[in-house]
Amino acid sequence: MVWEFIRLHWRHGIEILILTIGIYQIYRAFKATRGARILVGLVVILVVLTALLQLFRLQVITWIVTRALLVLLVALPVIFQPEIRTALARVGSSRWLDWLLRNDRRQIVFLESLDDAVIMLSKKRIGALFALERNISLKPQEDTGVRLNADFSPELAMSVFFPKSPLHDGAIILAGEKVRAAGCVLPVSQREMSDRSIGLRHRAALGLTEETDAICVVVSEETGAISICSEGSMERDLEPGDFRTRMEEIFLSKTNDDEKSVPQTLGAEDGGPDSGDGSLDAD
Repeated sequence: MVWEFIRLHWRHGIEILILTIGIYQIYRAFKATRGARILVGLVVILVVLTALLQLFRLQVITWIVTRALLVLLVALPVIFQPEIRTALARVGSSRWLDWLLRNDRRQIVFLESLDDAVIMLSKKRIGALFALERNISLKPQEDTGVRLNADFSPELAMSVFFPKSPLHDGAIILAGEKVRAAGCVLPVSQREMSDRSIGLRHRAALGLTEETDAICVVVSEETGAISICSEGSMERDLEPGDFRTRMEEIFLSKTNDDEKSVPQTLGAEDGGPDSGDGSLDAD
C-alpha cells in the first residue's frame, strides 16, 4: 500500500521539495534587506485581496487584479534589482561552483598576487623567502614563527619583509591563499654546494624542499634575483615572465605530477656564505 502511494505521488513530493528550497532561498536572499519589507507587504496585500475576492466573488475586481498581476511580474525585477544581483553573486561564489571549477580561478588570482609581490620585492631589492605548502604539512615550521592566518596580498608581503621589520628575517608560509605564519625558521640544507655564493636564505629554501614537497620562492637582497626551489633543486636568476610561467606550470598544470624536477642551475649570485649569526639576511 505504501509503495503504491509512493509510486503514484512521488512527483508531488519532488514538487514540494523544489518549492520549499526555492522559498527558503528567496527568504535568504531578501532577509535583512530593504526589499524584504516590500516583499512582505506585497505578499500580505495579495493574500488579503485574494481572500476577499474568493469570499465575496467580486468578478470585475478579480479580472482587474489578474491583469494587474501580469504588470507586477514585469515590474518585480526592477523593484528588487539590488536583491536579485546579490542573490546571483552568491550563486556565482558558492562553494559547490568553486568545486566544479576545481578552484582554478582562485588559484590563478593567488598566483597573480604572489607574482606581483615577488616582482615588487625584486625591484626594491628586498630579501624574501616564501614557502608554499602542498601535500606535506608545514606545521612544524609554522610553530617557529608568528601565526597570522591572513589573506595574502603584495602589501602584506612588503610589510613583513621590509628591512627592520620584526618578521623580515624569516620565511612566510603559505597554504592555499592564506598566510599561515611569518618569521618562520626553515631547515638549512647540509649538503656541499659547489657555488660558495649560495647564502643562508637559499640554503633554507633548499633544505625545506629536500624534506617536504613544498615550493620555495627566494628573492635576493643583494641583486633582487628571483629563484624557485623544488625537490631539492633550484632554478635561479629567473626573469619575471619566466617566474610567472614556471609557477603556473607547477600549480596549474594537470600533468604536474608527471613532471621531472628541473636540474639545479646555480649561476653567479650575491649574498655570501652562511653568516655566523644565523640570520637569513645572507641570501
